[in-house]
Amino acid sequence: MMRVRIGYEFDIRVPRDTPLILMVTPEKARHRDFVAPEQLVTDPTVPVRRFRDRYGNICQRLVAPAGNFTLGAHATVRDHGEWDEIDPDAREMPIEELPDEVMTFLAASRYVESDVMAPEAWRLFGDVTPGWSRVQAVLDHGHKVLRFDYGTASSSRTALDASKGGTGVCRDFAHLALAYLRGLNIPARYVNGYVGDIGVPKVDAPMDFAAWIEVWLSDRWWTLDPRNNERRLGRVVIARGHDAADVPMLSSFGPHELTRFQVWCHPVDEDGNEIDGMAFGGDQRVRA
Repeated sequence: MMRVRIGYEFDIRVPRDTPLILMVTPEKARHRDFVAPEQLVTDPTVPVRRFRDRYGNICQRLVAPAGNFTLGAHATVRDHGEWDEIDPDAREMPIEELPDEVMTFLAASRYVESDVMAPEAWRLFGDVTPGWSRVQAVLDHGHKVLRFDYGTASSSRTALDASKGGTGVCRDFAHLALAYLRGLNIPARYVNGYVGDIGVPKVDAPMDFAAWIEVWLSDRWWTLDPRNNERRLGRVVIARGHDAADVPMLSSFGPHELTRFQVWCHPVDEDGNEIDGMAFGGDQRVRA
């Protein structure tokens, strides 16, 4: 068992009072692991109301007053300290055996054109052994055609765009894998949350919320990480959906400018002190 300190803080500037929806609170299932309750702090202080979206994700509604506005939250989470599970024998399920609630994650979505990409998915992976091996082949392929580059993030890049190669960020690796998997009739969903560099070498780059996927094999969801293509520990899920369009960190109903953005996720001892050498966090200042 270990403890992981998670949190974020960012500044925005809005020309007028602007309604916002935030999706940055860990999933309800992790709240029992909080050492103390997470609290959203805003400056200036404004009322905040919570609700659940259609996937059960926790959303927060508020109105940012005109001018500079800061919001953030932090929490310490107890974690089992185990790496993502694997099972090389996990099998693909026939469509007729899939649970009803899983079927929706076979559908194409805004950033995941699985219907368009299905023929290519079968061309590339149709002869690969079904099950875990085929899923892993999809993830390996993503690293053949995409190179990670934080500076090339795009809110409009789709899985089809990513399939043509070049650079991308974690959401692009996730969308590409989702498109091929759904095209192969393997249910898969998009996940975002916290993933620190815990138990792995530090990466000298600003930290951000991360995107990964969950894949349905052998009657359960499995966590897989297209961006890193390796097992991780200390993940904290925030939200799930069909793709990034379902889980935006911030939805602004009016113009806004993001001026500073900081995310952290690192192991701490029982006194809250960071355990040196196990994690890296960063403060990303956004140029005006």
